[in-house]
This record gives sequence, C-alpha cells and structure tokens, in this order.
Amino acid sequence: MNFPMQSQIQPNDIQAIIDADRSHVWHHLIQHKPFETIDPRIMVEGRGMRVWDATGKEHLDAVSGGVWTVNVGYGRESIANAVRDQLVKMNYFANSAGSIPGALFAQKLIEKMPGMSRVYYSNSGSEANEKAFKMIRQISHRHHGGRKYKILYRDRDYHGTTLAALSAGGQPQRAEQYGPMAPGFVMVPHCLEYRNQYPDAESYGEAAANAIEEVILREGPDTVGGLCLEPITAGGGVITPPEGYWPRVQEICRRYDILLHIDEVVCGVGRTGEWFGYQHYGIKPDFVTMAKGVASGYAAISCTVTTEAVFEQFKDDPADPMSYFRDISTFGGCAAGPAAALENMRIVEDENLIGNTQAMGARMIDNLHALQERHAVIGDVRGKGLFVGAELVSDRKSREPAEEKKVQAVVADCMAQGVIIGATNRSLPGFNNTLCFSPALIATADDIDRITDSVDQALKRVFG
Repeated sequence: MNFPMQSQIQPNDIQAIIDADRSHVWHHLIQHKPFETIDPRIMVEGRGMRVWDATGKEHLDAVSGGVWTVNVGYGRESIANAVRDQLVKMNYFANSAGSIPGALFAQKLIEKMPGMSRVYYSNSGSEANEKAFKMIRQISHRHHGGRKYKILYRDRDYHGTTLAALSAGGQPQRAEQYGPMAPGFVMVPHCLEYRNQYPDAESYGEAAANAIEEVILREGPDTVGGLCLEPITAGGGVITPPEGYWPRVQEICRRYDILLHIDEVVCGVGRTGEWFGYQHYGIKPDFVTMAKGVASGYAAISCTVTTEAVFEQFKDDPADPMSYFRDISTFGGCAAGPAAALENMRIVEDENLIGNTQAMGARMIDNLHALQERHAVIGDVRGKGLFVGAELVSDRKSREPAEEKKVQAVVADCMAQGVIIGATNRSLPGFNNTLCFSPALIATADDIDRITDSVDQALKRVFG
C-alpha cells in the first residue's frame, strides 16, 4: 500500500534542522567526515512500509528501521495512542513495583512461550542479554561455588554493544579497539553450512553442535554455566542452523547442566514466521531475551524471560540479603514500553502478520533464488520468514567472498532507487559480504517484488 507523505516541510525549516544535526548529533555506525561537505540524511516521516527523508524522497524500507525493528510498520496510531494514554495515567515507577501494562504484557507474552514463566524488563537488547549473563553468574556463585561462571557464545553471533555483550560477541570488528574484553566468555564455532568446517561429517548440523561439546570438554564442564546463541544468526550473515543442530545442542546443555540462553532480539515477535525463532526447532531454553520487535520501535523495551526453575534459584534463602537478583534497569520501569508492546502484539495477532510473514518470506526466498540463476555473484540464499540473506561471492566454485566495497555499492544503488536494504557491516573481516533483508511483517507481494527487482538492477550495475 502506498501512502503519501503527510508533512509539509518548508526548505528553510528543514535546513535549520540539518544544520543542527550536522553540528551536534553523533550518529550511530557511520563515519562523519563526509558530513563536512554533504548533508546527513534525516528521516522525517514513516507510513506503512515507507519512509521519507528531509528532501521529500520516498523509500521502501526493507530493513524495518535500519536494524530489523519496526515489525508492524510505521504510522500505527493505535500504538501511539496506547502509549499516550498510559503516559498521562502513569508514565513511570521503578520496576521494584509493578504496573498495569507490565503485568498484562508479561501474561500475554508468557502465553506465547510455553515452558517460560517470568519476565524481567529493561530497555535494550544489550541490557536484556547483560541481565541473563548476570543471572548465570549469580547462580554460579550461589549454587555452584562460583565454578560455573563461563559463558559460551558462537562465532558470528552478536549480543549487543556494551562491553560484556561485546565480550560475548562473535563479530571481531564490533569489538576491535574496545578491549580488553570481560573475562569468562568463550567462543564456539559457527554453524554456517555454506562455509563448511566439517566436510567429512555425515551430518553437518550434528558436527557443528559437537564442536560446542569439544569446547565444553576443553574448558571443563564444571566451569561452564551458560551457552548464549541466536536461534538464527542475524548480523553475522543471516545463518539458519542446519538440520540436526539444535536437538544436539539441547542434549549437550542438559548433559553438562548448562543454562541455554536464546537471544531473540532480532528474531522475536514474528520476524521468522513463528512468535520466536527458537520455536521452529523444538528448543526448551532457560533464558530468552528480546527487544526490537517487541514494541516495533514505538517505545524502548526489552525482556529477559526465564523459566520458573531459574527464578526459584533467587528465592532459596530470603534471610540472606544477597540472595535475590540485585539488579535494576531505570527505564525498565517506564510504562510506555509494555503499553506499546501489548498493542503491538494485538496487531500481529489480529492482522495475522505471522501468516503473512510466512507467505511473503517464501516469496522473497523464491525471488532471490531466481536472481541467483541470473547473477553468479549470489552464492547462497538463506533465511526464515521475513529474515533473509543473500551471500555475494566473486567466484561460486571457490566461494571467495565478494569485495566489501562492491557489496556496499549494491546497498547504495538500491538506496538510490528508493529501496533501503542492509548488508553485514564492520562485523567479520573478509566476510562482510551478505545482503540482509528484514521488511516489516506487513509487506505485500508488490513490496517484496520491488525489493528484489531493485537488487536485480543493482547487481547488474555493480557486477555487470
């Protein structure tokens, strides 16, 4: 559906904003030197799948706000109204006390997550993951004599931007120049079958999982308290786990009494065609963290969800003043987050956006496979739901990654066409070569076709 831009901004008005931005705003993930001679891009309005910048140019957004966030699309007045009404009634109280939307959303969320029972609120994915890390560490101290303190993470996975989250991140360029990293975090190998590390294995999935067990045995099972994994790797290349991987991972965690932490910050709330990515694979996690799509960017909220068994370990000795989870997130007490999340979830349910995600995701995969037949530079297409990647290579036989500058040129060409796509960026030295797609769950067939048509045109121009 096309929406006209609603704002009528005069050129002189917007120039003052651009000048203020250039002079005072420090943007995320971007080199600012070019802004000495060109204007920074400012987005001024969004409707449905489309956003308009300060020049009035319309863009079809295929990355849901740049970082896989705006799951239900732009301009949802019902979410804005829910937030406004809640802010007038009760905007904030520290989450040492409860709130009406906090209680109602927790109940609604747990209904979608059989086996889970408790919701700890904070305000970003990085923070949600930090809470899980702290819970694992505190469980180690209280119940394992401090021995099971190590937390395993996977090559190519990403869990946030704080120092502890970067220490648990498998994307070395994200952490470069920010060390030393926090101790006690240990990497396990990735599970990308396209970059096969186990060519002689009968089951690649089981071999990739067995590599985790090898790390556990090397470190000592009595020292490992947690394993933190994305159900489908996001910024590390949109990696769907191979068959046999997850059942074996679950088995390994149970064998060695290791808490399984699933990071759903990107995959959660419908993105993969299920409520949560782990639900494709029959996983029974101990922790599930989420942010981004929980409120589709209409308010800041994240959740660290645990089982009752995890929760009970913080009630074992009420006479001990150090026995409970002594943590707080200031903006975990903001009532706008759960108010927005409740309405966001209603929209996903009432508009059957999970069903639409399944259908439109299949269409996007099919379209990209068709492009793969025409463009030798597309080496692999992978994903689930509206969470899709296309890895670009300079040679299909050797699978040599395409030059990063050319991959970014494809992204820039699509932007010039009025379509915003993404690519792995400052993550993996030599492997920032995967185009990333995460359009809103409201995407139509026309939207999907336009996205892939723009990629088709960009590949022709950049690679010939």
